[in-house]
Amino acid sequence: MALPFADTEAMQLHIDEIALHVAKGAHAVLLLDRAGWHTTGALVWPRNITPILLPSRSPELNPVEQVWQFLRANFLSNRVFETYDEIINASCEAWNRFVQLPTTITSIGMRDWAHIGQS
Repeated sequence: MALPFADTEAMQLHIDEIALHVAKGAHAVLLLDRAGWHTTGALVWPRNITPILLPSRSPELNPVEQVWQFLRANFLSNRVFETYDEIINASCEAWNRFVQLPTTITSIGMRDWAHIGQS
């Protein structure tokens, strides 16, 4: 979903969409930073999703921060956009290119300290 705002309404749409794609009988865990739209009591959490809030000011724990950095560095840098639609189109194109790189996605999301002693 490409939405014009990051707010409670957008977050509700996002978690509702995720809930639709969780396999029947499965449960999803959603890691979140402490942005206001992630922590508001106005959200209605589907039964098949559990939110886990990361500690404040800890972007190194949130793999999506590295995803945004990768997208900016590889697909969205050194560009000037004339319109909102150009921004949306470029962002969607960047995302679609990114999801075609599973090895890159895995490497971005890995944390050495999370896999100590595991083979």
